[in-house]
Amino acid sequence: MSIRRFVTLPYPLYLYIMKTEPPDSSDDTARIGRWMIYLAWLAVLMLVTWLFSGIHDRQYHPNRNLSVSADAEVVLKRNRWGHYIASGYINDTAVTFMLDTGATDISVPVSVADRLALERGGELVYQTANGPIRAWSTRLSRVGIGPIELRDLRAHINPNTGGDEILLGMAFLKHLDMTQRGDTLSLRLGRNQ
Repeated sequence: MSIRRFVTLPYPLYLYIMKTEPPDSSDDTARIGRWMIYLAWLAVLMLVTWLFSGIHDRQYHPNRNLSVSADAEVVLKRNRWGHYIASGYINDTAVTFMLDTGATDISVPVSVADRLALERGGELVYQTANGPIRAWSTRLSRVGIGPIELRDLRAHINPNTGGDEILLGMAFLKHLDMTQRGDTLSLRLGRNQ
């Protein structure tokens, strides 16, 4: 008769051996799968953000590509907020204008004036809807929207506005014939120019 001996391990040692066995590959697969889902959601979020920013930009500035007729008439489409925004240039540098028939001069934000290297003249006080503001006078050699160009216009450098949008006031607009139909505004150089 033979006697078989069974070796029993103490309970804590048994747990240690069980925990140090090679990890199950399904744990790694699950972890990788979770990361792939996170990355997919991040990609979807970035795509939606990009799409909506493009839509908002087109609604705000629908005139990035100006519509110009054969007789040098520029046609602007009103944006969603009722403003006419136009791409143009000052002294050969591309800028963005907001047409403002209530403004006397062309109002250039300080950040844009610095980029254009505009000289600051005397200090002026302007009355606005928000009260008086102080600004510096300046002259612009060339201002244009599409084929419409005017030279040597008065303007001011406005330290009270942020952003890069220039208010294109009557110093420029008074030289144009403007016709509004529905949500479009047609600009043409005036006959006396």
